[in-house]
Amino acid sequence: MNDIQRYFSDYIRDRKGLVLTDEPLKNHCTFKIGGPAEILFVPQDEDALIAAVKFANLYNVPLRVLGNGSNVLISDKGLKGITLKLKGGLTDMMYLGGGNIACGAGVSLKKLCTFALENSLTGLEFAYGIPGSVGGAIYMNGGAYGGEIKNVLASVRSVSLKDGSVKEAPVSELDMSYRHTAFMTNDEIVTAGYFKLETGSKEEIEAKMSELLGKRKASQPLEYPSAGSTFKRPPEGYAAAHIEQCGLKGHSHGGAMVSPKHAGFVINTGNAVFDDVIAIMDEIKQTVFEQHGVMLEPEVEILGDD
Repeated sequence: MNDIQRYFSDYIRDRKGLVLTDEPLKNHCTFKIGGPAEILFVPQDEDALIAAVKFANLYNVPLRVLGNGSNVLISDKGLKGITLKLKGGLTDMMYLGGGNIACGAGVSLKKLCTFALENSLTGLEFAYGIPGSVGGAIYMNGGAYGGEIKNVLASVRSVSLKDGSVKEAPVSELDMSYRHTAFMTNDEIVTAGYFKLETGSKEEIEAKMSELLGKRKASQPLEYPSAGSTFKRPPEGYAAAHIEQCGLKGHSHGGAMVSPKHAGFVINTGNAVFDDVIAIMDEIKQTVFEQHGVMLEPEVEILGDD
């Protein structure tokens, strides 16, 4: 254990949270790729998260945030400093009445959707099956099958990375658009979301969730590690269609492959490393641009590639 690891462990001792040192991040993301986190911290409540932020500022230590690790590609070199993993912490969830749900950022989308179903609330069916956390979905305005988080979100609670201060902002102030929010640039960590849903038929909600999950299983390579959709939808057409039309389905580089089932997914066939995925993403971007004149933009977030 080095000095920073020891200092942090001592500093956070009286807070609620799990501290792991030199923890392989491949065990904490859906791509199953990534080297060790110098410090991996799972805060159980907002106070513990704020304490970690203040420590990072006090000692000038890098700090990054993981939700469920479902939309990231992490370097095999690992990550220095503190990696905050929200899944496993910040899991409070409450029905406030009137279609309103308060939900911690560490709650899985699947659990939130199930909670809405239990309370006969409709609007979140599109998110059932997305392998992410509430915090991650808010951060990137996650969506599927025509739905987006911004359409069911009322407000967000967050903590400033600059000083640990807490604020709540309405969705109208969060600059939410396709796979974009203010949280991508404002140095704030999402700690909770407040959702506004409508009352519906439990049977119809459950049927819709089942239908969309069936579509996901039928069309996506869920049997392989991946980070979901690798590229954002471009202004012209769909990323998967461009990639497939360029003949790249099944194309591989090392252990990384363009899924033969869905060209929008780069999958880990079992032994892929960070450089394999970066290389195949570059090959896809170059080929699609050369053949279709479309520059694809990654949807997966790349961490620690320096």
